[in-house]
Amino acid sequence: MNTKTTDDTLVLYGQRFESRLLLGTSRYPSPAILEAAVERSRPAMVTASLRRQGSNAAETGASFWELLRKLNVPVLPNTAGCMTIQEAVTTAQMAREVFDTPWIKLELIGDDYTLQPDTLNLVEAASILIKDGFQVLPYTTYDLVLCQKLVDVGCQAIMPWAAPIGTGRGPINPYAMQMLRERLKVPLIVDAGLGRPSHACTVMEWGYDAVLLNTAVALSEDPVAMAGAFSDAVNAGHAAWRAGAMAEQNAAQPSTPVLGTPFWHQE
Repeated sequence: MNTKTTDDTLVLYGQRFESRLLLGTSRYPSPAILEAAVERSRPAMVTASLRRQGSNAAETGASFWELLRKLNVPVLPNTAGCMTIQEAVTTAQMAREVFDTPWIKLELIGDDYTLQPDTLNLVEAASILIKDGFQVLPYTTYDLVLCQKLVDVGCQAIMPWAAPIGTGRGPINPYAMQMLRERLKVPLIVDAGLGRPSHACTVMEWGYDAVLLNTAVALSEDPVAMAGAFSDAVNAGHAAWRAGAMAEQNAAQPSTPVLGTPFWHQE
């Protein structure tokens, strides 16, 4: 579990971030709504892919890259859609040139139906990129052994999913996620599967360091309001974790104890 210190900023690869929310940039109804959602939530970073696909030119062309610069939020490029190590490495290297950043969200997909990470090759891909000078944030499952191996090759933060991408089901395996948080000492960012602000609040109460959202905000009825709701939920969950929740009890406990009170106040 994280050590609760007076310095409460999120630190990734030595860099400090004021927010504990990361926000994706795809599938919004319009660029204007994306811009407003980012302005409302003020995320630590926004993610973007060189392989981005949109419904119109405004979502994929030069105007989109101009919008990213206008947001004045650090960009976290990703390797979305890559299914081989070489493809992921090449895409990351191209992204570094385009965005002028060593940051990369490493996505290496093993199954194009569930979008589950390729757990057999992810560690090797991460190792190659780290040796090439990247600051790698690997998208992975909550498998403890896999995540530990990613740490062992140099990943200073891990991005486990709560559920498959875009499902909005929330944390489907609380035991595994809480065990992962207990065992790993690096920052953990929940990436994928969150659908409601309460989901984000829950994982932050478990001690997770941040969350990354896209579909839950972009496909909501009001993405701007939902971005704000998630931002508030992340802050509330983290504050609750720092405050330390009471231990669960098997039996009811009176909120007003009777011990030490006059007998006429007792039944």
